[in-house]
This record gives sequence, structure tokens and C-alpha cells, in this order.
Amino acid sequence: MNVILLLKYSSYLEETMIQQRRHDMGEGGYCICPKCGERTAHQAGSPCQEERCPECGAKMLREGSYHHELLKRKQASKSEQG
Repeated sequence: MNVILLLKYSSYLEETMIQQRRHDMGEGGYCICPKCGERTAHQAGSPCQEERCPECGAKMLREGSYHHELLKRKQASKSEQG
């Protein structure tokens, strides 16, 4: 029972941190394409994930965001293996 509660609490904290980080990015910065690497200026009030890459059409990511960090880890892991 304690383990289940701890896991639920841990999951809640992680989600809360992600939500806070999502809104703490500020107005400046860049949106980047995970497929082709295109980089465009972030437009205040418009989340990068709602924008499409002007080069290849993929959804953009906010540079420095949680999802961008995951992408960089994945790319680093692939380059170490290959």
C-alpha cells in the first residue's frame, strides 16, 4: 500500500514539474524541428508544439523544453550506439 501511494505521489510531482516548466519558458527563445533541425523564433502566446516546421511540416518543439531534452538524450544515445 505504501509503495502504491509513493508511486502515485512521485508521478504527481513529475507531472506538476512538467506543467510548471512548460509555463516558465518565457517569451523569447526558439522553436526547433525534431526531424530536420530547422530553428525559428518563438512567438509569444503560441506554443511551439502548435506550430509546424516551415521546411518539413513536423511539429516543432520549444528549445530547452522537457520534450527537447528527451529528444537530445535520444539522439545522443543513438550516436553512441552507431
